[in-house]
Amino acid sequence: MSKTPAKPPVPESGAAARSAAAPAPGNRFTERFSPPRPPARAFPEPIEPIKTVHKADPKLANAWKTKAGRDLSEAELLAMPEAEYMNDKQLEFFRTRLQALKDDLLSNAGETTEHLREDTTIVPDPADRATIEEEHALELRTRDRERKLLKKISQSLVRIDSGDYGFCDETGEPIGLGRLLARPTATLSLEAQQRRELKQKMFGD
Repeated sequence: MSKTPAKPPVPESGAAARSAAAPAPGNRFTERFSPPRPPARAFPEPIEPIKTVHKADPKLANAWKTKAGRDLSEAELLAMPEAEYMNDKQLEFFRTRLQALKDDLLSNAGETTEHLREDTTIVPDPADRATIEEEHALELRTRDRERKLLKKISQSLVRIDSGDYGFCDETGEPIGLGRLLARPTATLSLEAQQRRELKQKMFGD
């Protein structure tokens, strides 16, 4: 029985041979245009950051123990422990500051009353008379703003007596000594005040 001779392998066409011998186009493109890889480096072990602890001046931190609230300075007030927030001496400090501000505003109001009693009709020059009247109008606008501030001061003094002073009306959280020093009549924390102003800007009063 005769065997059929095996057929010799048919050589691949030129395009097929080139595609089999050459690397994939994607690989060739990556090898040609990709940036060189940096040599591997051994990174040191991470170092824990050193935390610096701020230490308050012991003289300031303990001054409130030996001083009356009205005699404390702002620096001594800010150095007090957080646990002492709105204690009797802090309330006395702000009561004294609010009362002094109230007395100052009332004194200014008395001076305004005296100025307005001046008769501008005796000034012969109309230009001078108009200038005086303009000054009176400006002073009245200033006193009107101070009148509103007097009302807020009186409300703050009532809040001190009731134990609500220093705490936000909306959230009940502490307003903070820094904000109260800048605005003793504040009734909202900074965050609550910003939210209210944003609502007023978006929806009106």
